[in-house]
Amino acid sequence: MSIIGWIVLGLIAGFIASKIVNRSGEGFIMDIVLGIVGALVGGFIFQAFGAAGVTGFNIYSMIVAIVGAIVLLVIYHAIFGRRTSM
Repeated sequence: MSIIGWIVLGLIAGFIASKIVNRSGEGFIMDIVLGIVGALVGGFIFQAFGAAGVTGFNIYSMIVAIVGAIVLLVIYHAIFGRRTSM
C-alpha cells in the first residue's frame, strides 16, 4: 500500500475510532497518526488470533485499523484518564 493509502486509511480509521471512544475527533493529524498506529496494533492483534492483518486498502483493513485504534484509545484513557486542573 502506498503512503497516500496509509494516510487515507489512517485518517478514516482514526476519525471513526475517536468518534466511537471520545464522541469527538482528535484533530486531523492526530486522527491520521492514531489510524496508522491503530492499523499496526490491530494487525498484530488480528494475527495473534490467526486472522490476517492489514491486507491493503479495503473494508477488512479498515476494520482492523479501527479496532486497533479503539484499543489504543481505551488504553490511553485508562492510563491517563481525564485530567482536570485545580
